[in-house]
Amino acid sequence: MRSGRCVVALLAVLAMLVGGCAQGGGRTLIPGRSADAPPGRVQGQDSALVQIAAGTLRGTVASGQRLFAGIPYAAAPVGPMRFAAPVPAPGWTGVRDATRPGPRCIQDPDSDPEQGANTAEDCLSLNVWTPPVSDQKRPVMVWIHGGAFAGGSSGIYDAARLAARGDIVVVTVNYRLGALGFLAHPALGTGGDVGNYGLIDQQAALRWVRDNIADFGGDPEKVTVAGESAGGMSVCDHLVSPGSAGLFQAAILMSAPCQAQADLAAATPRSLDYAAAVGCPDLVVASACLRSLPVDSLRKPVWYFNIGSDALTGPVTGSAVVPQAPPVAFGSGRGERVPVLIGTTRDEFTLFVALRYLRQGQRYVAGDYPRLLSETFGTDAGAVGAQYPIDRYGGVAQAYSAAVTDGEFACVSERMAADLSRGGPVYAYEFNDRAAPAPEVMRTLPFPVGASHSLELRYLFDVGGAPPLNPAQQRLSDQMIDYWSAFVRTGDPAAEGQPSWPGFDPAGGGGRMSLRADGSRVDNGYAQEHQCPFWAGLREK
Repeated sequence: MRSGRCVVALLAVLAMLVGGCAQGGGRTLIPGRSADAPPGRVQGQDSALVQIAAGTLRGTVASGQRLFAGIPYAAAPVGPMRFAAPVPAPGWTGVRDATRPGPRCIQDPDSDPEQGANTAEDCLSLNVWTPPVSDQKRPVMVWIHGGAFAGGSSGIYDAARLAARGDIVVVTVNYRLGALGFLAHPALGTGGDVGNYGLIDQQAALRWVRDNIADFGGDPEKVTVAGESAGGMSVCDHLVSPGSAGLFQAAILMSAPCQAQADLAAATPRSLDYAAAVGCPDLVVASACLRSLPVDSLRKPVWYFNIGSDALTGPVTGSAVVPQAPPVAFGSGRGERVPVLIGTTRDEFTLFVALRYLRQGQRYVAGDYPRLLSETFGTDAGAVGAQYPIDRYGGVAQAYSAAVTDGEFACVSERMAADLSRGGPVYAYEFNDRAAPAPEVMRTLPFPVGASHSLELRYLFDVGGAPPLNPAQQRLSDQMIDYWSAFVRTGDPAAEGQPSWPGFDPAGGGGRMSLRADGSRVDNGYAQEHQCPFWAGLREK
């Protein structure tokens, strides 16, 4: 068996690339007000006003969509509420400005492209993107951002086009990150009720959607929870968390290595060490001590996995919030029985190898390969090296990327799709545009990044930071929005005018939609191309 120390711990640097490039140096994702905005009916004839239980909101209106941003869904988690379950936000009088996203949650300072700017503990807000006002209730997609549970924010994802073309409501959510979101210190709870504050923030946001989304024209009975990377891992957790039951009717898992989560036994000593390092070593008074520290003392995340110099934080399994690791639960038939859309990108791990190259100047030579494999796959390194020889892939970076893409993303997705398909309909995909536009810095590498981790996001959202899509890629973007929004509407990605997308059938060879700029089509060769029988054999050793 592999060591379990998953190299996808490198997800911690995703906040640097996606967060920095997407925000474009502070770009504000607010549509301009349009003089010919459609008439509203919620507050008189002004469709920029919405009344919810907590008070009145003024958002922005543009042709084809509306945005209500920075809406608090929970009270500020500060003082005695630090390291505690969120409680509902207080109401307000008058009209609350909802034209700008709220502060980002406290970020990992080592990978925050904005160096702490616009961050705060009081960060539990969300953004609601809607089509124009209508008498029809629209289905809802709640988007959980990625960033390794250490960075990122809801404001990165401009969902105007997704809402307008897809005719759905899109909600993007902030949640506590790093130590503030996931410190599993035993003084902060009992009986496994520790850590996972960021995950229960997400549950609070889902309850807010259930209770308030009808005021924005959304249908609280048709909610899909969706996310990419750490966001996708969160969706895995919601599928097995008792506190998430009934809060959504479908799920979207994008590039989600759901096996890369610590259990409580592993997280506890790391959390104790973290508390001691920040000046709270005494278990008896640690709770009060941790809650009284200045927030700058808690900006660095608590790390639960270590791979060389790379690490991963995040939700803790074997706890009250996540009783069982999601892949284990799926394998035993446990979890919410809802339609699932699940997939990966063709070249997931090239992003992380590229970031090592760009940030640390790591230029791998053949002699580095055994060490990289040993750090990643432990005692299975020799077998992996033989299966992924350097000369077959054209270099160490490419061989290493292929091995981790297959072993930690593609074949994990294949196994989860098979397990989940026993409980409900599953639709699987691979984003396969290997010429997808990448940020300028990614185009200076001595190896191609291909369809790397996160590059599919700009086909669904406006995240900026890269050259525009060419006409064929724009058609693929339209197609993906049609597929995703169809799934949000019905639990099936069948979209009018687009190629048919069958359900996943492990007995019949799987069947994944290969999303390609030169024409999307169903591909039954995914498992063989990513060498999943080899990885299954290692797992069974």
